[in-house]
Amino acid sequence: MKALPLLKIAAVLASLTFAAGVTAQATESSGTTAATAASAPSSSSESLGQHIDDGTVTTKVKAALMTAKDVKSTHVHVKTRRGIVWLTGTVPTRDEKTRAEQVAAGVSGVHEVKNRLKVRASQ
Repeated sequence: MKALPLLKIAAVLASLTFAAGVTAQATESSGTTAATAASAPSSSSESLGQHIDDGTVTTKVKAALMTAKDVKSTHVHVKTRRGIVWLTGTVPTRDEKTRAEQVAAGVSGVHEVKNRLKVRASQ
């Protein structure tokens, strides 16, 4: 049973490493669809400092969700723009949807949470 905590730690470290690489880039490719642009944040008007800060917030939220015992975060996607965090994806219960929002809101640097999670029973 020690493998699960080690797996979570490895996933958090991988997420941090990935976020560090992403935030080092000053620009982002613009291949988004109209539906994606309407529901998720865009970085076209962000400064480099905002982009790095948002990347840090995203990483902190992902890490907090992965370590939260009462949230199955494997299907939760996090995007941040100017301190506003968008949660998308699926969770098995309404309680987990609420809890994911609470966890995200508790992270420093988060000004607002847009909870777009859908509740779907796990298969």
